[in-house]
Amino acid sequence: MSYKICVYAIAKNEMKFIDRWYNSVKEGDYVCVLDTGSTDGSYEKFKSLGIITKQKSYKKFRFDIARNDSMELIPDDTDICVCIDIDEMFEPGWSKILRENWSDDVSRARYRYTWNFNPDGSEGVVFMADKIHKNKMFSWKYPVHEVLKLNDGYPTNYKTIDLPNIQLNHRADNTKSRSNYLPLLELSVKENPYDDRNVHYLGREYMFHGEYDKAIRTLKKHLKLPTATWDAERCASLRYIANCYGYKGKLNKKIEYLHRAILEADYMREPYYELGVTYYQIKNYLMSAFYFNEMFKITTRALNYISSPDCWDGKTYDYLSMCYYYLGDYLRAIRTVTHAIEFSPNDARLKNNREIFLQELNRKTK
Repeated sequence: MSYKICVYAIAKNEMKFIDRWYNSVKEGDYVCVLDTGSTDGSYEKFKSLGIITKQKSYKKFRFDIARNDSMELIPDDTDICVCIDIDEMFEPGWSKILRENWSDDVSRARYRYTWNFNPDGSEGVVFMADKIHKNKMFSWKYPVHEVLKLNDGYPTNYKTIDLPNIQLNHRADNTKSRSNYLPLLELSVKENPYDDRNVHYLGREYMFHGEYDKAIRTLKKHLKLPTATWDAERCASLRYIANCYGYKGKLNKKIEYLHRAILEADYMREPYYELGVTYYQIKNYLMSAFYFNEMFKITTRALNYISSPDCWDGKTYDYLSMCYYYLGDYLRAIRTVTHAIEFSPNDARLKNNREIFLQELNRKTK
């Protein structure tokens, strides 16, 4: 059976991304876009490409309503719906993989998603996203950080398949403001005060905005919710609380909560890394080296949005080499800075550090 695929999206003033996006999604049978009030010619561009499109403006915008409105554009004979944003693009061949692996008993599919890229072009945060779904079976929920929720009348034990060979890349427009995220998250938590996911997101958003006391209270609320059972997210809440205490100058509380984060999810590198950096900043190089080395014992990267690329690139080797240098262990300093250079072969500072370490080792061994 050949399944019909519809890609759908919402958009506002995305002219500079449209061609790139459309070229990546036109493998689908249909492409639909709800334009939410563009003034840069995006709406006209969508129409010129033959995309099924409609324009609708909102007095009080929220993502779930807009996405649900965009789903009304999906043709009835669509089997598989694919929701992606205009600043995202699939790598070629995604539709073939999807059709070959879909079956009548499948309701959702997960795929590999690169949320951001590092300055050197390497991948940053990578996780399995899940915005591919059967037509008419789901609706969007929450004003922001919206998720798909099962419509009434459908069985809850539906089948989801993992398709890691489908790759979606996110190239964000960093010039766009995300100032509406905080009020939308506050609204979301007001509407659903016991939803652990958005309570966590709200606490994180308060931290981003420098409202550290609100962040601490909200993240502690997240940890007390009976549905907050995902250890990786609980670990992240503890880390964010720790960072807020650090910003407030309460170092002992920061260290306490980072240790609690390790106890919550000892398979995540992030709390070890942050303890290593914290001890480095206060010049306790022995403890810093200890936690960085503990971090290296974790060799499998969790494929979730919480996994930080800082724990998997050359930064840790850079920090660790300096720890060994200050501890007078120049041989280990040379070995670890060499690893750091492997990640950043053109970094002049790292190369200069290695020369300094070599000089100190030679001086010590004479």
